[in-house]
Amino acid sequence: MFDLNFFIAASSGLLIGMSKAGIKGIGILFVTLIALVYGAKESTGIIMPLLILGDIFAVIYYKRHTKWIYILKFLPWMIFGVLVAVFIGKDIPESIFKILMAIIIISSVFLMWVWDSMKYQKIPSHWSFSTIMGSLAGITTMIGNLAGPFANLYFLAVRIPKNEFIGTSAWLFFLINIFKVPFHVLSWKTINFDSLNISLSLTPYVIIGLILGVKIVEKINNDSYRKLILFFTALGGLGILIK
Repeated sequence: MFDLNFFIAASSGLLIGMSKAGIKGIGILFVTLIALVYGAKESTGIIMPLLILGDIFAVIYYKRHTKWIYILKFLPWMIFGVLVAVFIGKDIPESIFKILMAIIIISSVFLMWVWDSMKYQKIPSHWSFSTIMGSLAGITTMIGNLAGPFANLYFLAVRIPKNEFIGTSAWLFFLINIFKVPFHVLSWKTINFDSLNISLSLTPYVIIGLILGVKIVEKINNDSYRKLILFFTALGGLGILIK
């Protein structure tokens, strides 16, 4: 019998793998899809092992291109943001949590749309910019695994080349996701035996996504693709609000 919820969750796993293989702009979509199936807060724990699996692939595949100086500048502020989010999100009910997640999703879509629409993409390089972006990235990665737009803007600001961009961000997200695990287990209790069983069932789809992502990363029309992803992600964010 066809299970629509599992099909959506498996599609999310596929997108996680493709994203970690280097196809940018789909992070918000897979977070939205899996939240629609399992609920906003619970989905954050289900998705964590899958993200870490993708991170391991990414750091191995792009390890030659890591610039640690940028990680050391950005990571402390991201950790600060995670700690703030742990405190904020620990005891809030699912109804409020899903509102927060939906706001972050829709705001992230808007941020990416504004960035794509700018004729001259000049980003501030002042130290306060990395402080703000790092803190926001930490908060959003804990609440909704949605730090991508903020981290990407930071790496664009320091103008590192493409491969270094991918390799450095791969290590950044691997480290911050490992840091988040104890809070999901001990504080939020969103990683447990039930969530791990779901994560395990989705693991094959992440692996397939990794393989597909490597093969198609250079064969897509990025402009049209990103616009389509942003459109459906915004709809998904609204869907979380009304679910």
